[in-house]
Amino acid sequence: MDYLKTVVPSQLMAERGSNLVVINPGSANVRMGFASQDVPFNIPHCIARRINPQEGKEPKFSVRDQMLNCRVSSSQNAERESAYDIIAALMKIPFLDEEMPSLNQPLPPKMGRVDGFSSQQSRDDSKFTWTNVTETSIKPSTSIDRSVHKDAEEDTPPSTSGDGNGHDFEENKYKEVIFGEDALKIPPSESYCLSRPIRRGHFNVSHNYSLHQVLEDLRTIWNWILTEKLHINPRDRGLYSAILVLGETFDNREIKEMMSIVLHDLGFSTAVVHQEALAAAFGNGLSTACVVNIGAQVTQVVCVEDGVALPHTALALPYGGDDISRCLLWVQRRHRTWPNFQTDPVSKPIDMLMLNKIKESYSQIRSGTFDAVTLVHSYDNERSAGHQKTRLSALNVPPMGLLYPRVLVPEEYPPPPRSWFQDYDDMLEDTWQTSDSLYPSGNGGYGMWDNYPMFPTRLKKFDNIGLVEAIVSSVLSTGRVDLQRKLFCSIQLVGGAASTAGLAPVLEQRILNKIPANQSVERVEVLQSRTYPLFVPWKGGVILGVLDTGRDAWIHREDWIKNGVHIGSGRKYKDSYFLQAQVMCYYNI
Repeated sequence: MDYLKTVVPSQLMAERGSNLVVINPGSANVRMGFASQDVPFNIPHCIARRINPQEGKEPKFSVRDQMLNCRVSSSQNAERESAYDIIAALMKIPFLDEEMPSLNQPLPPKMGRVDGFSSQQSRDDSKFTWTNVTETSIKPSTSIDRSVHKDAEEDTPPSTSGDGNGHDFEENKYKEVIFGEDALKIPPSESYCLSRPIRRGHFNVSHNYSLHQVLEDLRTIWNWILTEKLHINPRDRGLYSAILVLGETFDNREIKEMMSIVLHDLGFSTAVVHQEALAAAFGNGLSTACVVNIGAQVTQVVCVEDGVALPHTALALPYGGDDISRCLLWVQRRHRTWPNFQTDPVSKPIDMLMLNKIKESYSQIRSGTFDAVTLVHSYDNERSAGHQKTRLSALNVPPMGLLYPRVLVPEEYPPPPRSWFQDYDDMLEDTWQTSDSLYPSGNGGYGMWDNYPMFPTRLKKFDNIGLVEAIVSSVLSTGRVDLQRKLFCSIQLVGGAASTAGLAPVLEQRILNKIPANQSVERVEVLQSRTYPLFVPWKGGVILGVLDTGRDAWIHREDWIKNGVHIGSGRKYKDSYFLQAQVMCYYNI
């Protein structure tokens, strides 16, 4: 303890963080890096696998996703238009049925404009290249001779190189798997299937995407990042420990499966789980806060008191930054400012990338008409990505969808079969009797929970309410006036969309007006993040891992694989309902 009082923080991070890997998986991206790093790698959480095209059909890039089956009904469109008009009245901008000024008309006095060509990011957007889906490998001539029949079936025949003596051969072949942003930039004519293992804060299990494949994709993506980005050899993984920073939306079984991937498949020696909300509070140096995590597809609100997340305050809202991007496209098309491009952010991931960049560059919450001049790209032609200079209007409407979610209209699709997620045995019950180990028959643990009895669902409900109502409801549910005052003055915004300009002051004003009159709360404050809001939970995981000197809550690989998890009393605990109680039996603060 004396050492901790005198050591420089950067020195402590360097000493204890070199063998700690912090993993913060999300629906759109996964943040992973050494605890000694300042910022993690932020990589799209997806994988593209090579598929054989169907006979008689042209090769085509496809996306395996539940969203592709969704259709927006006419009633949803009506609700969206109604919500738009409410926002338009508040922001003092034209309604949907009013004509927007044309590009050649002078701007009204209260209209703001941003020239998209003045930003470096916009200039870089024009330099687009598709992902090269082939790779070259050099094989000895003897190897080619032995596999001549197999090579004859390859899509691309081998070619000779070198000095012409036939000693070495260069073989061009398709990549079997492609990861990260490269997977999002695969040409439309290539036979690859893009998969996202996590969707809306849960495993993306569906009839077309089995649990086994979801887990295999997670393992493959994380293993690639560890090998290619962090340069950790699989043989050396036993020298490292992992910290999983997980959102509150994950069910217990999903957490257990991810722990199995980390300890059993990836080979880490020890691992621990921390809540994303708790880690976010620590990442900004707070012990008490109302944490609002605005992710790509889910927004979570959780109150933290003295380093403990309060489970009864947790709310999960089914919208995030991706919904704002899709709303931006809808608004432009309704105002007829979007070029005549076949932009489809659902089936064409490269279009979602473009929309996200436009949203991050120009969307903000402010009164008055606001537009921006920028380049909009079309990626229908593989040989040359087309683009058109256009003026985008009403850019302050999409981010207001966080307050009026009806304008976002999240996708409606049948939920995946979730019976196997319902894992609610009492963590304090020691009557668990089983003769099997956690990994019978070497199945990797994927089927070890299938025989659990099912209990009535107690999952946290997704409340499709606005962000202001969610924050007020979460804080008031604590039931203590002194704590409520403290939480209303310690609202913390994290996640990618938390960087939206103008969001914090709007939340402060609207939350204060929303608090019931009988509540003695006079001030609301949204605290400024000490670092980039997207990386705050990951950084909090670093702090929790480095400061946890005793490591009493860490789970060892051998214990997880062979005997389950034990604590000092020798009792075996098989489950925990709330994530802050750790994967099995620990409560880490």
